[in-house]
Parts: sequence; structure tokens; C-alpha cells
Amino acid sequence: MRNIILIGMPGAGKSTVGVVLAKKLGYAFVDADLVIQSREGKLLHELISEQGVEGFWKLEESAGESIEAHRTVIATGGSAVYGPKAMAHYKQIGTVIYLSLPLTQIRKRLGDLDERGVTLRKGQDLAGLYRERVPLYKKYADITVDCGGLSIREIVEKIAKLTA
Repeated sequence: MRNIILIGMPGAGKSTVGVVLAKKLGYAFVDADLVIQSREGKLLHELISEQGVEGFWKLEESAGESIEAHRTVIATGGSAVYGPKAMAHYKQIGTVIYLSLPLTQIRKRLGDLDERGVTLRKGQDLAGLYRERVPLYKKYADITVDCGGLSIREIVEKIAKLTA
């Protein structure tokens, strides 16, 4: 089996679902946000503050392109879909799964957006970001999983069945 790449909004559960899914399948797990932090030696929000939104997207794309994995669940950053080269690489090495969640649930799950490392442009709010990204998530997804109202275990079971 190839890799499983999770995409979706911040707060959709990519990292949490990814770890549990990797354990269930006996796969390795990679969190692309942690790859970026390790490579750059800084926290995401520090990088966004220093490099700006577009600069951060370039770092994220570079990190995504560099991930070489086999039988691995990869949790991408929420803005990975802004990097066409990284997304082409992900689609080449695995199955891309969009963890879809309504904006109301995303809003509940997210705390401080700056601290979370969410890339908002000047004047943009979470609703605007959601409207902008959802079409990109759908564009790149091989499979969309509606996570609304589901527990982590239910999401993991759903993905395991869809990728078996």
C-alpha cells in the first residue's frame, strides 16, 4: 500500500487522525508541520511572522516536496494546498484524503489562530479562509471523508475501509 496523505483545514484533525490511523495500519507517521519546524528551527507562528504568509507557503511547499516515505501516513499543514509542486508530489506518492469538517466545527476546535500557525492574509478571517481553501482541498483529494459529528475512531475506521 502506498502512503496516505491527509489534507484539510487547521483543526480538522489531520495530526490526531494521522497518528491513530498509522498505528491501526502499522504505518509510520510524519507531520509536515513538524518537518518544517525541525528544518527551520522555529515554531510555525514565528516563521509566518518573519517570512509572511507567502514566504511560509514556500517553506511548506519545499518541505512537502522533500518528504520521501513508504507505508506512511502524512499529515500536511492546512495550507499545503497552496503549493502545487508539493501537492503533485503527494499525489504521486500516495492517496490524498481530505478531512472535511463544517466551518462551525473548525471554529470550535481552533484556539488562537496566530499561535496555531494559521496563515491568514491581512484582513482575512476564518470564514474567508475556509471559502478559499475548500475548493483546493476538493481539487487535490482522491477521497473526501466527511468528519462532521464523527469520533477519531470512526474517522480512522472510515479511512481504513476506503483505503484497504
